[in-house]
Amino acid sequence: MKNPAKNLVLALTFGLLATGAALAQTTGHISYEATQRVDLSKLNIVINGQPVKPGSPDFPTDIPETRSFGLTLTFAGPAAKEQREGGGMTIRTVTMNGGTGDTPASAPQINNFARPFEEATYLDLANRATTTVLTVKKDDAPTTYRADAPIAPATGWNISSQTKKIAGYTCRKATVPYKKETYTVWFTTDLPFTYSPVRDLTPDKGVVLALESEQEQFRAAKVDLKPVPAAEVQPIATAQKVTPAELKDLREKALADFRQKMVEGGGLRINRN
Repeated sequence: MKNPAKNLVLALTFGLLATGAALAQTTGHISYEATQRVDLSKLNIVINGQPVKPGSPDFPTDIPETRSFGLTLTFAGPAAKEQREGGGMTIRTVTMNGGTGDTPASAPQINNFARPFEEATYLDLANRATTTVLTVKKDDAPTTYRADAPIAPATGWNISSQTKKIAGYTCRKATVPYKKETYTVWFTTDLPFTYSPVRDLTPDKGVVLALESEQEQFRAAKVDLKPVPAAEVQPIATAQKVTPAELKDLREKALADFRQKMVEGGGLRINRN
């Protein structure tokens, strides 16, 4: 006579091994298209050394209400890396030349500058954790830091029976309260890992391929399963480990130092995330 308990244990063991094998073998990229509304009140804008706020006559009129950017998730087994393209921080110096007498004022001279640091996000998909790597450029001697943080479990999800195809995958619809709004989230369980482009909207299981609210939206344009070197999704081993709070302070200090240099050298306009 067969032992049902033994058979159940064997079935569970084989199931876990199959899931682990699928996760280890799944590599590729997910390309998202994203749009976010710009909160003008959170922009730091300084022109000719003076801060300018929304409503001021000098406040720039060319700042769009929304910004669009691409987000690519590169995954290899239990690890992944996020990379944003466009829509990030823009730093511009603005030199205003006023006219005198019969000489008319010249058009503002605008120069673009790269931000004073590089930042990347890595994910431990198996253990639901992130690693943010920040490389601060200073005096031609960059220093790299890393901060690790868990991905908080999802709360307040209302999952419906409604489904639709996104990037070739069947997704289920859910609504989630977040930041005083209700987000609509579409996620698939046909990929063997868990991920969301908005960290606090990560489901218990599945990959979010689309989400939207009044303030932002993300949608996967393509899921491309292809070989990815494991080293591509691993953070640099020599980075100095700090806490998330310390990493935030390092980022803000780098911005503040760079902003001060720009103000000392002329007008400055900063748009940032």
